[in-house]
Amino acid sequence: MNIGDFRQNPPADRPKRTSKKYNLPDKPGIYQFKKGRQILYIGKATSLRDRVRSYFAGDLVESRGPRLIKMLAEANDLSWQETDSVLEALILESTLIKKHQPKYNAREKDDKSFNYIIITKEKWPRVLIVRGRDLNVRHRVAHISYGPFTSGKDLKIALNLIRKIFPFRDKCLPDSNKGCFNYQLGLCPGVCTGEISAKDYQKIISRLKMFFSGQSKKLRAKLKQEMMALAKKQEFEKADVLKRQLFALDHIRDVALIGARGEVIDSFQNPSSRVQVRIEAYDIAHLSGTNTVGGMVVWQDGELTPTEYRRFKIIGAKDKKVAIDDLANLAEILTRRLIHKEWPLPDVIVVDGDERQRQVAEKIFQSAGLEIKIIAVTKDRHHQMAKILGDSATIGDYHSAIVLINAEAHRYTLSFHRKLRRQMLK
Repeated sequence: MNIGDFRQNPPADRPKRTSKKYNLPDKPGIYQFKKGRQILYIGKATSLRDRVRSYFAGDLVESRGPRLIKMLAEANDLSWQETDSVLEALILESTLIKKHQPKYNAREKDDKSFNYIIITKEKWPRVLIVRGRDLNVRHRVAHISYGPFTSGKDLKIALNLIRKIFPFRDKCLPDSNKGCFNYQLGLCPGVCTGEISAKDYQKIISRLKMFFSGQSKKLRAKLKQEMMALAKKQEFEKADVLKRQLFALDHIRDVALIGARGEVIDSFQNPSSRVQVRIEAYDIAHLSGTNTVGGMVVWQDGELTPTEYRRFKIIGAKDKKVAIDDLANLAEILTRRLIHKEWPLPDVIVVDGDERQRQVAEKIFQSAGLEIKIIAVTKDRHHQMAKILGDSATIGDYHSAIVLINAEAHRYTLSFHRKLRRQMLK
């Protein structure tokens, strides 16, 4: 799809047609409108495909304003970069705006109105959000800054999410022997109570710096290395903390978890909130009926148990009509699951879809004489959780686990589908 083809008949003030074709993915990332090599505008997206299409909607003037109409009239090229999550798209957008300073980003608002994250240069560094106008205030303590970030709302959500993984100090007084409010929520590591050493706190700050610098892959590798070193020393409690941080970082890569604004991370952060229950989640993946597969993931006694995950190649997918029938595919994998008497029965089943998927699953388990709670998770067009359907008491008891396991089933099943596609191309 070329720039001009986002609408059938773009007006004269829209970008001219080019010979280049673009097939934007339905994934998070950043996009750049260009005039030749000059970058005119950089933006972030939950779905690159949907976001870029929105620039060519009929109500563009009302929703975006004449400034972006002018930018689109200048643009003759488009580039993009996928990221693993919306959160990483937010960080990358900030990094690229700072590097390239596109003229239409700069005109969007006064540079001094942009938001920045700063990490102060103190014995016990604070992590704060400040406006551009406050960055160089004389009385402000020395700091390292990250930004600019164009959306203050998105930045606050992102920082709250990261804080659940890497708790930090913002306002509390060190060694005051009185736990601050954020300490009680698990968002401060105990700087105020003296529970953490300056050395260990600096490790947290170092990890935050890596993340805010866009080095998330390097951060994951470093955490894994440190975790294994601690395990060799039999410092299992410290190793478990890093294991949870790694797990959380890996799972915020799913867009659905960003949509949940971090609520799933609570279940990693607060081990006491774990629930003794077995939950199984199922998902289907295919590309226009090819390489149709199903996946089953398991949440057992408060945590995901990858050793019990199972993959299914859809047998009925040999028939093209069946291959694209998600209800038939779901029925097949649930029926095959029940054949395995050696697998423990779940207390709750989570399926991806709406009331139709929920009823298919319910019918199969009832036919087998099993009374199991069936929950369905619906998604919006951005693949964010829209609604959870099923027994309200079950949803209330296991809400965080349901959101997490649904996202994990999607990730696991999609990875299997992509693996089969790569094998076909070899």
